[in-house]
Amino acid sequence: MLAGMSVDYYVRLERGNLSGASDGVIEALARALKLDDAETAHLFDLTLAATASPRVRRKRSPRALRPSVQRVIDAITAAAWVRNDRGDVLAANELGRALYLDLMAERTIPPNTARFTFLNPKAQEFFADWERSADDIVAVLRSTAGENPYDKDLTDLVGELSTRSEEFRIRWARHDVKLHRNGRKRLNHPIVGDLELGFEALELPGDQGLRINVYMADPGTPSEDALKVLASWAATQREITATLKEKQ
Repeated sequence: MLAGMSVDYYVRLERGNLSGASDGVIEALARALKLDDAETAHLFDLTLAATASPRVRRKRSPRALRPSVQRVIDAITAAAWVRNDRGDVLAANELGRALYLDLMAERTIPPNTARFTFLNPKAQEFFADWERSADDIVAVLRSTAGENPYDKDLTDLVGELSTRSEEFRIRWARHDVKLHRNGRKRLNHPIVGDLELGFEALELPGDQGLRINVYMADPGTPSEDALKVLASWAATQREITATLKEKQ
């Protein structure tokens, strides 16, 4: 009644028959169900995926990075990385690599945030709010699956994690969705200890599915001091590596 549609029509939609459903119908349904922005976007994505022709179906997450994007993140003084929509980290600047030290050391190339969170025991020490981080990562993957359900890389990742992690499997079954645009993270870094950082996710319009994540500390906080120490440590490691290469 709130959405202005018959019971029969609603039941048809609920069963996945979305052919012919207009944007107005979907908007009315989202209002009636009091969906938030992420849930509403997910509903529209599911509708589009159900009715899109094979030509417009994007099938794989981006895996390549333009050199100019690498130069952009290298010019950022804060910690930054570039990820695709399934959580593969395709590139990072020096401080970004130092911040996510154990993630960047993963054997799987490119490293993946979801795989690290659920399959690497170090993640539960690294993320101070591991439960929330785990919830967020799965909700973002669920949103991505609605937007691009024909991504074989994503399907393979979800299958792997569902098989190997009960924590992931439970969360995936909830069907929660989330937009990963900004927020805060508390980290237990192996080099500099506790960090509380804000982050912003910046979409790259010229590279569909890629985002730059930038991590910053509030000015005048212990976390800002710790990031400076980490930047100095990273620079020292770079110099040591360069010296060793020269001697070889």
